Amino acid sequence: MPYFVYAPYRFLVQLKYFPLAYLMLRILRAYPWQVMQNVPRGLNNHPDVKGKHYGWFEFPNPADADQQLPLVFAHHLRTEWWSRRMAPRAKPSLKADIETLWFAGDPRFIGLVAAPTRRGTAPRRLHVLEQHMHVRSGWRFADWGATPDDIERGRRAGVHPLQP
Repeated sequence: MPYFVYAPYRFLVQLKYFPLAYLMLRILRAYPWQVMQNVPRGLNNHPDVKGKHYGWFEFPNPADADQQLPLVFAHHLRTEWWSRRMAPRAKPSLKADIETLWFAGDPRFIGLVAAPTRRGTAPRRLHVLEQHMHVRSGWRFADWGATPDDIERGRRAGVHPLQP
């Protein structure tokens, strides 16, 4: 009897993940994976990002390597694994899981972050990060060095910029 109650619930929950999986596929078609080491991160509110978010990573701007742009976990679903490793009091063994990150995307628009497998040969624990700075801060994509080709590539990845 419990299966007949749980199965419909689980089916409805899984339907919510299909659009997210499709977005991940679009990002991977537009951007290749990059392996990055010791990416700045935090669970608190980032000073440059307004609004509600559940953690952030800072990645270098592709147009200006000296500028760091934050991408945030905008939705709290499925972020528990990440937040346990990003917490200030996390054990070193947990923090070591995300010292190396797989990243696909453009920090000016959107990104897909993943932790490496134990052997470090493939990504796992994929999660979409979003750019929220441009909405309320007055920044424009052109201020970050985004060309029309970059914006078009972002659109192919599923981003619909409010400020071209």
